[in-house]
Amino acid sequence: MSNPRAGKVAERIQQIIARRLEKGLRDPRLGFVTITDVRVTGDLQNASVFYTVYGSEEEQADTAAALKAATGMLRSEVGKQLGTRLTPTLEFIHDELPESAQHLSELLAEAKRRDEESAALAAGASYAGEADPYVKPREDDEDDDTV
Repeated sequence: MSNPRAGKVAERIQQIIARRLEKGLRDPRLGFVTITDVRVTGDLQNASVFYTVYGSEEEQADTAAALKAATGMLRSEVGKQLGTRLTPTLEFIHDELPESAQHLSELLAEAKRRDEESAALAAGASYAGEADPYVKPREDDEDDDTV
């Protein structure tokens, strides 16, 4: 964010929503939610709220529906506590970062395993040809000097 005020507003919105969700909503569909990031447009009109949910696919879908239903209430809570002239609209977006981080960890583990296999193969390997394949200079014979 190039606008420092937008950064401060985003941080404040994240705190307000996280505190309100910590208190709980009356919606039983809401699961264990973590607000990971909030991004606000430069004009402070729209806020994208990124969240993660602990649970299965069904619980994640239920939580998304609960957050969508509670958007108006959360926006009014943000408006009361934010103290700005205009309250930004809230858009809740499921954050895919934990899933992609897990996939990346799996790829790194696979790369490490392959490196260990390569190192084990290289430890017992021998040269295919001579140990020193470079051409050495010929030694001059004493007979060639007398020509």
